[in-house]
Amino acid sequence: TKRFPTKMPAFRQVGEKQLPNPVLCMAWSPKRDLIALANTAGELLLHRLANFQRVWSLPPNENTGKEITALAWRPDGKILAFSLGDTKLVVLCDAEKAEILHLFPLENPVSCMHWMEVLEESSVLNSFYTSEDESNLFLPKLPTLPKSYSTTSKIFSEEKSDEILNLLGEVRLNILVLGGGSGFVELYAYGMYKIATLPGVPGTCSSLCLSSDLKSLSIITEIRSADNDPEICYIQLDTGLLSDCLPEVTRMARKFTHISTLLQYLRLSLTCMCEAWEDILMQMDLRLTKFVQVSGHCLGPELQALLMNQLTVKGLKKLGQSIETSYSSIQKLVISHLQSGSEALLYHLSEVKGMSLWKQKFQPLGLDSAAIEDAITAVGSFTLKANELLQVIDKSMKNFKAFFRWLYVAMLRMSEEHVPPELNKMTQKDIAFVADFLSEHFSENEELFDRKGKYFNVERVGQYLKDEDEDLVSPPNTKGNQWLKFLQESTHLKESPLLFPSYSQKSLHFVKRMMEGVIELCLQKPAEVIGKSVKQAVCLPLYTVSENTPRTIFLLHVCFSSDCVYSCQDARFYDDETLTVVLRASEEENRGRVLAQLPLGSALSCEEEFTVGICYVLDQQSGAIPVKGLVLENQWRDLENMKAQFVAVNGIRKVACVLSSNLRHVRVYEMDVEDEEDEERPESQNASSDQDGLEETPAIRGEAEGGETEGGGQRAKEQLESGEALELS
Repeated sequence: TKRFPTKMPAFRQVGEKQLPNPVLCMAWSPKRDLIALANTAGELLLHRLANFQRVWSLPPNENTGKEITALAWRPDGKILAFSLGDTKLVVLCDAEKAEILHLFPLENPVSCMHWMEVLEESSVLNSFYTSEDESNLFLPKLPTLPKSYSTTSKIFSEEKSDEILNLLGEVRLNILVLGGGSGFVELYAYGMYKIATLPGVPGTCSSLCLSSDLKSLSIITEIRSADNDPEICYIQLDTGLLSDCLPEVTRMARKFTHISTLLQYLRLSLTCMCEAWEDILMQMDLRLTKFVQVSGHCLGPELQALLMNQLTVKGLKKLGQSIETSYSSIQKLVISHLQSGSEALLYHLSEVKGMSLWKQKFQPLGLDSAAIEDAITAVGSFTLKANELLQVIDKSMKNFKAFFRWLYVAMLRMSEEHVPPELNKMTQKDIAFVADFLSEHFSENEELFDRKGKYFNVERVGQYLKDEDEDLVSPPNTKGNQWLKFLQESTHLKESPLLFPSYSQKSLHFVKRMMEGVIELCLQKPAEVIGKSVKQAVCLPLYTVSENTPRTIFLLHVCFSSDCVYSCQDARFYDDETLTVVLRASEEENRGRVLAQLPLGSALSCEEEFTVGICYVLDQQSGAIPVKGLVLENQWRDLENMKAQFVAVNGIRKVACVLSSNLRHVRVYEMDVEDEEDEERPESQNASSDQDGLEETPAIRGEAEGGETEGGGQRAKEQLESGEALELS
């Protein structure tokens, strides 16, 4: 046994908690002393290091799902990603506000994820990093979505546009790697754009890691067969194309991520417009349905009583103002949001088209100029449809104002009140507006009826916002349009690729969905090409899982100098040179579990060489693996009153969180701080035996749970004074 006298500080316990629901996943923030937890109730929790105080909780949502299967932080610590097994979704959450910013569906449930950042440096990349925001010189800043119209699904909250655009994060490339069953592995640049789909990975992924230079992807999989027990294998994939074309990959991925965020922005803008329209429809149905039912059969005392007693002059004026405000909101959203977002989409797609024409650089990545041209055309069609809607809104507002002015004057006369002279004048044009409004909204023609049996289905604006495949009930009248007549008569311009098709019979929602589909096809090609370039470099069987074999096996045996043998329950890389392990004594020994730091530098300096035989399972070759003796000195501590099973660490922040075998009991430690001696432990520290005394603190989302207490962090147990050292062999 070789002894290494290097001394590291002891671990200081700063928090402990008994949680009401078992914990499934743990992940430390890479930038702050925050840890994210996912439990069996489908909640996502964020806790501080000090006293394990809860910052917020995000309860399960019927629109997202309840079965959280994996967690990962974006390298800058601002976004937290989590996957849901029951809905096959990946969700990106704002770590500051506990708000869902983006989600996307997958074909398979995710079992593991890893979010890495590229650390490679080059002059080409550095110049791109500094010039990437030049689009801000040509494009206006997208306006914030209005507070008054937040999405009804409750997935997204108010004022989301800034947060959505912040999804882009830093320019330096980062990639979210997802793994699941049936060989499912996908890579998402900046956590949003699918940059690669990797075929041919056997089994179900249990862990994966993409190297910071993008040269290789390491995967641990469980391969099942009908005849044999499951086999755990290590697979290494060669991702050389990503590494070789790193500057081009970064530029392409950044542009496509811009496009993905803009599509999300347009979706939310259109949702706001639909809600404004629903408000108009609800008010018209509520106040005017009775009016049209009575006026259609009787123009006498019954109609007069309805107008004067139920609608009233004051109520009519208020209704008119409210509906006019909703119309104006839709109009402003089209001008400031849809048009601005469409212009930004055209800008970024045009830049991507330029990349695709530089075939020497970007053709190996699968950029298809024809598919990008189709996407540009689809965005142009969406812009035309938005402009068409603006014209319809303008006409509808004129008809609406004329009708309410006419009805307001009629009610003033019935009530024998004074009619202002400016309201008493009705031109022939005003009468035509009133007639148009009545024919649009109060027709009893079955063909124009809403499916719910209401009278106001054919409002010209509303038909554009219906998410249906049917043609418009009342399409715009193009009779007499000189431009369209000129196009029809021109054989050269009729089918010209320079002109965007208008789809005059379709709704705005339909054209939007068509645009999304074309852009999705444009984005898919590089993911397929890059995925096919990935080749398997190594496949090493590690061990076979039987009924008596634990799911996690580490080739590590630990002995006290007093011959107490320990086995490894869990292990995590603390940093490049240190492994954090949870150790368990054999059942015959009367000892608890141990948290220890294992220095890898001296262990890896072994002079003996070991060649892995790929024809044999690794655990069958354990006898040939060189043995190295180490002494841990004070790089360990007993975990009293706790059946520790799992550990999560962050070597940058120098913190660790230990989870018990019942998945409810957690302890957090500062790893490189001297423990304080002879200090009394607060009563709340004994979380393992009593959780009735835990205090409740409010959370930003959901009901408070847990027992956070305010003030300083909890002190750890007295520092171990035993002179015994842990020997590893």
